[in-house]
Amino acid sequence: MWAGVTAGETDRLADDFNSSIRFDSRMFREDISGSMAHAAMLASRGIITDRDCELLNEGLAGILEDLQSGRLEIDPNAEDIHMFVEQVLTERIGETGKKLHTARSRNDQVALDLRMYLRGECDEISRLIRKLAETLTALAEEHGDTIMPGYTHLQRAQPVSFGHYMLAYAMMLLRDLDRLADCRKRINVSPIGCCALAGTTYDTDRRMEAELLEFDGIAMNSLDGVSDRDFAVELMGALSIVMMHLSRLSEELILWASWEFGFISLSDAFTTGSSIMPQKRNADMAELIRGKTGRVYGDLMGLLTTLKGLPLAYNKDMQEDKEGVFDACDTVKMCLKILSPILRTMTVRKDNMLKAAQKGFINATDLADYLVKKGMPFRNAYKISGSLVAACIRTDRVLEEVPIEEYREYSELFAEDLYEAIDLKNCMEKRSSEGGTSQASVEKQIAYVRSVLNDDKDIH
Repeated sequence: MWAGVTAGETDRLADDFNSSIRFDSRMFREDISGSMAHAAMLASRGIITDRDCELLNEGLAGILEDLQSGRLEIDPNAEDIHMFVEQVLTERIGETGKKLHTARSRNDQVALDLRMYLRGECDEISRLIRKLAETLTALAEEHGDTIMPGYTHLQRAQPVSFGHYMLAYAMMLLRDLDRLADCRKRINVSPIGCCALAGTTYDTDRRMEAELLEFDGIAMNSLDGVSDRDFAVELMGALSIVMMHLSRLSEELILWASWEFGFISLSDAFTTGSSIMPQKRNADMAELIRGKTGRVYGDLMGLLTTLKGLPLAYNKDMQEDKEGVFDACDTVKMCLKILSPILRTMTVRKDNMLKAAQKGFINATDLADYLVKKGMPFRNAYKISGSLVAACIRTDRVLEEVPIEEYREYSELFAEDLYEAIDLKNCMEKRSSEGGTSQASVEKQIAYVRSVLNDDKDIH
């Protein structure tokens, strides 16, 4: 390939070390479609003949078909996917195949392939996020009146519905979709025609090529066009946030499925047993999602560290971009695919959630509010409410079980309507502010999530 100034020969060990075919071969579709567009552009500018373009596109189409069908296997000894395609093309159509690389470099070619590939990954990951958000929304619809304790500091705090809880994660996923859609805009910029670093002396039409490949525009500086990997870093950053959200949800599932909580039972299909303890049902799938989050974070940090000291323009270090970003995409897709069925097949144990809510005294705030509405200063009401909770703990009761006579020992303001005020369902329903946990508020949140998911403006 570079024989001329040098003999073009390297040590076999150096060849293996230099090769990227084992991981960039997954971009063969993008490489071939990019080459077809390049041939069309060259022909339109008279740089190659229409007949040359026809031969090139026929040859490229045949290679694509044979790779997809398995009739052609990628040669592991090739340096990269670009040279493999060019080599096979030249073998099939002769000297015309060598014209394809006119007015481009592998520097802009690999940047093009990577952007096209990640554009597709962005769309696929967004589709999977939408599917998970739909699963969470369906659970919210089913459990809008399922009472459970909400927590702060992992201590029972106030009553919420399980549906409200699921919608909190749906909202996170909507932000993930928004981030990915925004990231996709910066991915969808064509670098082809930047060549090695300084552009080309040929009369090319970069915008035509970009349009053929469905890009929104072109890189406006050739040095930047071949050395920019911000789009990969940005995507990995967005994916790291996706994984953080999935990890938080997985942690809750792991806690809720434990004997200590008992809020849910995970399906046998998504748990494993122990090799020595027959009673165990381990939430291994959720634990793996939690663990793989660190892996995606590592991918991001790896690329950031690789890029931090690179001068312009292209450096071989940049070959290290692909394995990390490919791994991040693969990992996120796998986690999204498995989390949806985990949620769909789990059993929600409403009775245990309700018992935990009752035992947690999470209506203590409502007890204080009851006195405030009768005219007592909040700090006084807070103290009385705390004293009643302490008394209940000593006698193993909940607030609903304390007789009115005992309540009146603490304040004459207590009356029979107290029990309605501290009923957990009523406590939940009274939190009707926008975004709150009441049934009506949850229904509005469900409608909002569905409206965003059904809006296809960002679906490609």
